[in-house]
Amino acid sequence: MSNPSPEHLEYLKKAKLGKLLVLASQALILAAFFGAWELAARLKLIDAFIFSQPTRIINAAVSLAASGSLAKHIGATLWESVLGFVLSTVIGTLMAMLLWWNDFLKKTLNPYLVVLNSLPKTALAPIIIVWIGNNVKSVIFTAVMTSVIVTILTVLTGFMEVSKDKIKLVEAFGGTKRQVLSKVVLPASIPAIVNALEINIGLSFVGVMVGEFLVAKSGLGYLIIYGSQILKMDWVMLSIIILCALAAILHQLVVLFEKRIINQ
Repeated sequence: MSNPSPEHLEYLKKAKLGKLLVLASQALILAAFFGAWELAARLKLIDAFIFSQPTRIINAAVSLAASGSLAKHIGATLWESVLGFVLSTVIGTLMAMLLWWNDFLKKTLNPYLVVLNSLPKTALAPIIIVWIGNNVKSVIFTAVMTSVIVTILTVLTGFMEVSKDKIKLVEAFGGTKRQVLSKVVLPASIPAIVNALEINIGLSFVGVMVGEFLVAKSGLGYLIIYGSQILKMDWVMLSIIILCALAAILHQLVVLFEKRIINQ
């Protein structure tokens, strides 16, 4: 392998420097936000009892971690979100494959999918609780319902945008519909599937939060509701910050998965 040219090395150096600059800027914005928040609370510009402040949130995290309840709440929400995320992605992708396979079924169900996608899923949560019960299953089912329709529509759109010429070429050489799906449609639709994964992360957390608000006995959603009821705003803000961190971590995992798929 030939040695890279000086121009290429300079380009790589600039690209690396640009990434470091972006990361440093992001860290600076985050630090400035929390610093301004803490300063405003100390100067009595905002009421720390209502808006909390970073030092109080840290103290709340230490207290909850020492009692063991913080790990329990994080574990419950993370498990429910990941399970809902996986189920909605798998079910949604399989349903999209079925609709692509059967054109009659796709035309028949498409209006219903559009209507269900427009319907606020939170409106279904009380009904789901009545049907399934006041338990964790309702939380997971709510998470799945929140994101599965979006997955179906996103992946199906990706399937339908695959080049017709490529499909006709495979069919011209005697390829079956299954081979067209596995060799042409699925590989070409990887960006759409990854896009669905990225969307599902946020939607799964939304569904889990709605479920935990209504029925859970543990989880960050429960901690938010309970903390607001007893005016423990430190717990509420801590839970929101942890949710943001969990969403960011899961999003980065999807990004790494995307890079690995593309590099193969």
